[in-house]
Amino acid sequence: MRQSNLRRLCMLQSFNISAAARFSFITKLAGAAAVLAVGDVLLYGFGGGAVIGVFALVWLGALVLVRPATRRVRGGWLAIGYAALFAGALIHNPGPLAALLFLIAIGSAALLPRHVFDHAGLWAARLATLGLMAPFRSLTDAWQIASLPGRGGSLGKSAVLHIALPLIGGALFLALFASANPVLGNAFATVSLPDLGTLIEHTLLVGIMLVFVWPTLRPRALRLTSQRSAFFPRFPDAAVSMMLITLVVFNAVFALQNVLDIIFLWSGAPLPEGITLAEYAHQGAYTLIATALLAGLFVLLALRPGSASAQSPIIRTLLLVWVGQNILLVSSSILRVLDYIEAYSLTEWRIAALTWMVLVAVGLMLICWRFMTGRSAGWLINANALAAGAVLTASTIVDYGAIAARWNVDHLRDPARLDLCYLNRLDSAALLPLIDLRDAPIGDTLRNQAVYLSEQARRDLAEQQADWQSWTLRGALRLAEAEARLERDKRKPLPAPNGRECDGGILPPPPPPPSIEVSATLTPEQIP
Repeated sequence: MRQSNLRRLCMLQSFNISAAARFSFITKLAGAAAVLAVGDVLLYGFGGGAVIGVFALVWLGALVLVRPATRRVRGGWLAIGYAALFAGALIHNPGPLAALLFLIAIGSAALLPRHVFDHAGLWAARLATLGLMAPFRSLTDAWQIASLPGRGGSLGKSAVLHIALPLIGGALFLALFASANPVLGNAFATVSLPDLGTLIEHTLLVGIMLVFVWPTLRPRALRLTSQRSAFFPRFPDAAVSMMLITLVVFNAVFALQNVLDIIFLWSGAPLPEGITLAEYAHQGAYTLIATALLAGLFVLLALRPGSASAQSPIIRTLLLVWVGQNILLVSSSILRVLDYIEAYSLTEWRIAALTWMVLVAVGLMLICWRFMTGRSAGWLINANALAAGAVLTASTIVDYGAIAARWNVDHLRDPARLDLCYLNRLDSAALLPLIDLRDAPIGDTLRNQAVYLSEQARRDLAEQQADWQSWTLRGALRLAEAEARLERDKRKPLPAPNGRECDGGILPPPPPPPSIEVSATLTPEQIP
């Protein structure tokens, strides 16, 4: 009996059942219910449109209202502002990156009242833990609430009885009255209930939303270590002589590659026979970036600020030279990609590769600065996270596909080398450049392909924008500009009875079936 009382007392203390706590919990339940109701209306039958951004704003508004601590804590408004920014990005053009950054921002806003931000590494671990535990958070809360004691027993059982008894009893008596009263029976017969499949779909949608929403309204404290070893393993300090020899060798090897790049890439000297500039540029671009990353990892693990090697003037000089060579190596990799783009075309992945290379160069400079100034590992993590966050935030707004399509059309020198299949795969991102291509100095065949592809992209975009669940702000602005440009252009693509290729080219008619020689039938008289 005593143990049972102690158990109940502990549970009461853990939940802090006071009037204020009860009110706070009820407001969170009400906020979650409101978010789920709005989400069910907006997202059921979701077509990839801006409604997910509206749902994100509703979710953020509920968090700010039911958890006032998010507004008072240091950094709270910053996280809320970023979440609102990414919700706006989802309205402008929904995408996985904007959705992920919104989840990071709203998760940070939810955790800040319980944790002080230390550095991005530990914060990422907390966010990951919050995400991994999200499916179980609502279940554990429901179980704990049901286990709490009430006045006449279990609080959960009492709540179930308070809800279930009136509903079941009322439904039973209503069914009896409907069977006895034809007026009520006919009225109920006209009511169409949703089919089981639709009910299951709504239930699954609400359950998925609950998994994401509830942990932000009622997060748990996550205890994680802030020790350096959690992110940068502590190795024994290397001997000064060994580091001296290592840096001399590394500088010599990197100098060989950089000298070759200066000769062939930067100065334009002729390459050996059988090697084109495009081949030289493309073959080593990404390998050299991996080399620069390995160099940065070596500096992080082997050259700790404050070590004997870090205090040696000659090693510091050699390190600066080597990091400078790495930055030159990254610059050469960027030039390689630019040369390859000049020779062939620009794509979304090549834009992403150039952005990644710039981030690698920034990371190398930050590593060197940390080594020279004795900054902490947390400072380095935060600085790199800030640089990466700025690039990712810009990527939620910038349309890389439209940039690639615009560049390929504006830099068209040989129409035969224009990859119209790639522009077709870009869908509406290539719509405006394809409209410009219709009036470019190209042949009639390519012009007909441009007319067909632009009409197809405009038609598909108009169909998408006509559905409120797939409407986006970017699509609406793009469609309005396209229709304004095509208002007086009445050209239509040539008929293609046999279909078209991915580049809009007309397929030729199929070859005629091979002729079959039919031997004459012999009469009985002709048979020997």
